[in-house]
Amino acid sequence: MTTWFKRNWLVSFVGILILALLIITFTQKTESQDAATTYEIDAVHSSILFRAKHLGVSYNYGRFNEFSGSIAMDETDVSKSKVELEVKAASVDTANKKRDQHLRSPDFFNVKQFPIITFKSTKVSAKAGQENMLQVTGDFELHGVKKSITVDVEITGKANFPQVGEVIGFHTTFDIKRSEYGFNFGMEGVNDEIQITVSVEAGKK
Repeated sequence: MTTWFKRNWLVSFVGILILALLIITFTQKTESQDAATTYEIDAVHSSILFRAKHLGVSYNYGRFNEFSGSIAMDETDVSKSKVELEVKAASVDTANKKRDQHLRSPDFFNVKQFPIITFKSTKVSAKAGQENMLQVTGDFELHGVKKSITVDVEITGKANFPQVGEVIGFHTTFDIKRSEYGFNFGMEGVNDEIQITVSVEAGKK
């Protein structure tokens, strides 16, 4: 075997080895990137509710009828998961037309100036010692005010149906102070603390 042939054979072998390593690395990176499954929120089978105490004696409930969002769930590395939610403020519904009109006014949601309520996660982690529980931190923007909040989220179920495909459910309940978001009207009649419940079903995209 000549020196020239040996040298070129070695160069070819090294080239093939490097190419194989690049393919393996690219494949591993692609698989890692694809580990997160993206789900789209099904508003028909989801609810966003709120509870406010009236005159310090009774709870009144309301809901938002129009919202959308997505959840990227990485079961191998929960920290890579993401949540985004958008709610149309004008879709507020308390089963009373006059009250709903007032809630849409500048006294409360001021929907013309602030039409969208949003939440975008900045951190997701598994809650230690609690199965199917996550801790989600994110930017919650309401009435033009953005604040970082952390909420406990339960994974309520996951299934795969021939008719609809893969679905997953999440549920959380948390409190906010409305005064921190510029809702200062009628504090003597409606408590500052508002409870919010988000229960969603989402389908794999």
